[in-house]
Amino acid sequence: MTDVAKITLYHAPRTRSSGVRILLEELGAPYEPRLLNLKLGEQQKPDYLAINPLGKVPAIEHGGVVITEQVAIYLYLADAFPAARLAPAIGDPLRGPYLRWLAFYGSAFEPAIVDRSQGRAPESRGISPYGDYDAVMSAIQAQIAKGPYLFGERLTAADLLWGTALRWTTSFGLVPATPEITGYFERIVSRPSARKVGRLDHELTAAQEIAAQG
Repeated sequence: MTDVAKITLYHAPRTRSSGVRILLEELGAPYEPRLLNLKLGEQQKPDYLAINPLGKVPAIEHGGVVITEQVAIYLYLADAFPAARLAPAIGDPLRGPYLRWLAFYGSAFEPAIVDRSQGRAPESRGISPYGDYDAVMSAIQAQIAKGPYLFGERLTAADLLWGTALRWTTSFGLVPATPEITGYFERIVSRPSARKVGRLDHELTAAQEIAAQG
């Protein structure tokens, strides 16, 4: 059952929390952003470390409960607002693939991208969380080639996570900008929710840069 209590989103513009804000817009969920200026180190201050000891965004509070970790937040929010139909319900044949691709993002894609960005070779296959970069990219390419979304015609919260992530990783050259990948993330970032959050983030970034300059 949906909880109508307002959600607090701990947010820094142009970070992973932007994707969560897009999800909240898509869900039509009542929320209030609590802004953090990373340039001023606000994410490392005691008040926020009490929310997330790692000093990372995003984090949310809902009904007195704190949820951190990006994938957990997507899972929680999409299930909390079922009327938006962004999460296959338990018993739906898509539930397993949906969970798989949300988990794959955090357990394989992010570690592979971080290693790639730092020029590090992965650990041996026996201990690497993702095997190798090419295998990760091949799996992603094969899944989105089914299009237009991860699971065909049905848009889910997983698409909002992957679409925003693939946009920024291709912009930094960490993911190949194949026609399939580019077409996929453009379908996501052209949605009204993503455009709205992009405009808001642009304004917030400018204001925070001024604040950081004193």
